[in-house]
Amino acid sequence: MDDHENGAQTAVKLRVAVEADVELLELWDADPDVEASGGDDDLFDWAAEIPRDVSWRDIFIAEEDGRPVGVTVLIDAAAEETHYWGPEVEHGAWAIDIWIGHPQDRNRGLGEEMMRQALHHCFATRGAQVVLIDPLASNTSALRFYERIGFERVGPRTFGDDHCIVMRFSQDASGQRR
Repeated sequence: MDDHENGAQTAVKLRVAVEADVELLELWDADPDVEASGGDDDLFDWAAEIPRDVSWRDIFIAEEDGRPVGVTVLIDAAAEETHYWGPEVEHGAWAIDIWIGHPQDRNRGLGEEMMRQALHHCFATRGAQVVLIDPLASNTSALRFYERIGFERVGPRTFGDDHCIVMRFSQDASGQRR
């Protein structure tokens, strides 16, 4: 993947989050831009959730050349316990939350590589039929980012107090975008 500032190759790798990551995740959550992009209903108790082993979720830390730069959470939208996506969500739908932790790591192409790997994991490892995301309707840069990757807008939806745009990514059996 290219580093957009200097054209150098960087290696981004997703690894399973562990309890030692909790302090860093809490620090990232306190960043004003991360906080603003999550909305009012996006509170996550990392200390409680990281050690939980549930079949419907994966939490990955993204590392650039071994240095943590972001996090992505993959959730089986139909199986997760809060039923956040509602009873009508289709079987085989996975949802992704993704963010870059430190401001200096944003807008460098890391998120695109994280999303590429997260999508691959959802389809190849988890058997997803479709992947959903729900950025805030006011987060126009996130909407452009997801559209550039290939997500399509499904439409507006309110989750709790948050006004979001649901977006969808699907592929055929050969792995081609459809």
